[in-house]
Amino acid sequence: LRRDDTTIFLTEGNSAGGAMIKSRDVFTQAIYTLKGKPLNCYGLQRDAVYKNEELYNIMRALGIEDGLDGLRYGRVVIATDADVDGMHIRNLLLTYFLRYFEDLVIKGHVYILETPLFRVRNKKITRYCYSEQEKQAAVTECGATHEITRFKGLGEISAGEFKDFIGENIRLDPINL
Repeated sequence: LRRDDTTIFLTEGNSAGGAMIKSRDVFTQAIYTLKGKPLNCYGLQRDAVYKNEELYNIMRALGIEDGLDGLRYGRVVIATDADVDGMHIRNLLLTYFLRYFEDLVIKGHVYILETPLFRVRNKKITRYCYSEQEKQAAVTECGATHEITRFKGLGEISAGEFKDFIGENIRLDPINL
């Protein structure tokens, strides 16, 4: 197994982590569940990483304390809810990586997981939609008897559904400077 074939998901809380743990490929995918919002480390010295348990544990889980040679995963994927708190956590993690482990980003290891915002279905068709436009197209396709579910957070997606979103059909946005 090559490092490039492995992924670690940094998830927002136990509810998101639970569904991902149940649906992941145990040989190539790891889940790290965050405990609340990480420390805003902008402008802090490196010793802040060692003093903050959450940031220290992320660094140790990735194996990057002494540089990228120890990196355990080819892809570090930030998986947060599509809400204000999720965006805040995403930005705090990106600040952490850019501040202390810039090469992780520069060398293309950091990604954002895209998950659907909506599920539109009728008795025969189920469509997962990542935007309003996709939702409108799915409503048209499903016809008058459709049902729409708005996923407010990753924890609302079942393990069976999550398997598609972190499997072959995974949608990742690479982080580039």
